[in-house]
Amino acid sequence: MSTNQALIPVLIPWITGILLIIFYKQVRIQRILSSFSAILALGNAMYLLNTVSDKGTIVFWAGNWAPPFGITMVVDLFSAILVLTTAIVSMAIIFYSFRLIDEQRESHFYYFLVQMVLVGVNGSFITGDIFNLYVFFEVFLISSYILIVIGSTKAQLRETYKYVLLNFLSTTFFLVGLALLYGVAGTLNMADLARKLPMAENQGIISLIAVIFIVVFGSKAAIFPLFYWLPQSYVEPPAAVSALFGGLLTKVGIYCIIRTFTLMFTGDAAFTNGLLFVLGVSTMFLGGLGAIAQYNYKRILSYHIISQVGYMIMGLAIDNVVALMAAIYFAIHNMIVKSSLFLFAGVTEEITGTNDLLQMGGLLNRYPLLGWGFFIGGISLAGVPPFSGFFAKLLMLSGASDAENYWAMFFTLCVGFLTLFSMIKIFLYCYWGQEKPVRQEALEPSFNYRRYMFPCLFLVLVSVMMGLGAEYVIVVIQRAAEEIRNPELYIRAVLGAT
Repeated sequence: MSTNQALIPVLIPWITGILLIIFYKQVRIQRILSSFSAILALGNAMYLLNTVSDKGTIVFWAGNWAPPFGITMVVDLFSAILVLTTAIVSMAIIFYSFRLIDEQRESHFYYFLVQMVLVGVNGSFITGDIFNLYVFFEVFLISSYILIVIGSTKAQLRETYKYVLLNFLSTTFFLVGLALLYGVAGTLNMADLARKLPMAENQGIISLIAVIFIVVFGSKAAIFPLFYWLPQSYVEPPAAVSALFGGLLTKVGIYCIIRTFTLMFTGDAAFTNGLLFVLGVSTMFLGGLGAIAQYNYKRILSYHIISQVGYMIMGLAIDNVVALMAAIYFAIHNMIVKSSLFLFAGVTEEITGTNDLLQMGGLLNRYPLLGWGFFIGGISLAGVPPFSGFFAKLLMLSGASDAENYWAMFFTLCVGFLTLFSMIKIFLYCYWGQEKPVRQEALEPSFNYRRYMFPCLFLVLVSVMMGLGAEYVIVVIQRAAEEIRNPELYIRAVLGAT
C-alpha cells in the first residue's frame, strides 16, 4: 500500500524541531511543543501499527519516482513496532526532562536535539534505502554528540571524544560498504539489493561487505569487541540523556543488523550466522560480567545494555522464527525497561547526590515508591515472571531448543542469573538496609520525590502490561518475525511483481 503516512514518524519530530528553534528563548513554550509532539507521535505510532497490521506494509515513493530510483520509505510490522516503542520511551523521557534537566541544557537547545535524535531513529527504522539509512544515522549521531557534551565537564569531554572517534571510524566504514555495494549491484535500494546480491558473480565480495556492515552496525549496537566506549559514555550525561541513548540508539544498530541480514546478506547464512552467534554470546557474557564488577549505579545499567544486546544478536543467529521473535521481544522490552531504570537512577541521584552504591542505603524507608518501582523494573530486566523479560527469555530458550542449540540455552540462563545478581545488588546497596545520609535538599518539607516518578512508573507499567498481556504481544511479534523471515514480502511491497 502506497501512502504518505509512512513519512509521519519523521515529519512530527522534524516539524517540532523547527518550531523549537523559533522559540529557543522561551523554555515554557518549548516544553508545551515537546509535550504536544510526544503525545501526537504516540497516537500516530499506534494508528500506524494498526494500519500496517490490518492492511500490510506501507510504502512511500518520494516524487513518485518508480523504485528503485528516488527516496523510499517503508513501514512493515517490524518497523511499526519499533516506531511505537520509540514513541512510548521518548514521551516518558520528555516529561521526565521537565523536572530533572537543568536550566543550562534547556537553554542550549536540549528539546530541539531530542527531536533531532527522534528524526534519526525513526528515519532509520522506516527508510527503504541504505544510503538514506546513513543519512539518518548522521542526524541522530550529530545530535547525540551535542547532548553528551553540554555541560563541558572534563569527564564529559573525555567520553565525548571516545564516542565521536569510534563513530567517525564507523561512519568511514559505512561509506566504504556503501561504495562496494553500489559497485557490485548498481543500486542502494534495500529491496533491489535483496534481489540483486544473490545473483552477483563474486559472492566472496558480498561476504566481505557483510562483515563490514557487521562492524558498522555492531559499533552502534555496542557488540563485542566494539562496546568499550559505551559504559562510561552513558554514565556522564544526565539520566534523561542516558535513558534516551540506552533505550533507543543501540536498538537502531540491532534493527539494522536484523533487517540487512534477513533481507540482503542471505547468500552465505552459515558463515554470517555463525559469526553473529559468537559475537552475540561474547557480548552477553562479557556485558554481564562487567556489570557485576561495578559499584556505580549507572555504569551497571550501561553494562547491561551491552549484555541485553547480545541476546538480540544471538536470537537472529539461531535462525528460526521463534528465536527471531525472542530478538524482537528483547528489543522492545529492553527499550522500555532499560529507559525506566536509567530514569530511576536519575531520581536516586537527585536524592543522594551520587551514583556510588557504597554511599547509598536505606532509601526504601523514606522513598518506597522509588525503591519498589526499581525492584519491579530490575527483576523484569532479569527475566523473572510474570514480567516482560521472562517471556523474552522463554522465547529464546524455545527457539534455541527447536534449533538444538544447547549453548544458546546455557548462556541465556547464565546471563539471566548475572543480570538478576546485578539488579539485586543495586536494590540491596541502594534501597535496602541501613539508611545513609542524603542531600539536604531532599530532606526539606518542600521536596516531593513523587513528582519525578510518573515517567518512570509509566514505563514499568508498560513492561508489566507486556508481561500480563504477553499472549497478544507475541501474536503481533510472531507476524513480524514471519514477515522478516520471508523477505519476498518486503521486496514485493517495495518493487511490486517486477
